[in-house]
Amino acid sequence: VRLVESGGGLVQAGGSLRLSCAASENTFSINAMGWYRQAPGKQRELVATITSGGGSTIYADSVKGRFTISRDNAKNMMYLQMNSLKPEDTAVYYCNAVNYSGRYFWGQGTQVTVSS
Repeated sequence: VRLVESGGGLVQAGGSLRLSCAASENTFSINAMGWYRQAPGKQRELVATITSGGGSTIYADSVKGRFTISRDNAKNMMYLQMNSLKPEDTAVYYCNAVNYSGRYFWGQGTQVTVSS
């Protein structure tokens, strides 16, 4: 599965961005999907995950109430709506997918920079 992220950029604190992840295969064949991020000098961390049907989501405590993950299996897409952005949200954001065999796939990442 090839994953391609888009939608990153530079935004002021308090602003919003919407990240998109396009999958090369029908996302009905993909189990869970998620967004991770990695800030300079830090380990990659989970931001949010969503199950195959979109019925269940998990968020990192740091983004709860501000970020919303969603997926559109008919379009082979996943999204991350990010509101009330903070400088500490600055990172490279990665799209992740897990198929039903347990294999992980990653996108190339998209940079999000939040200025104070």
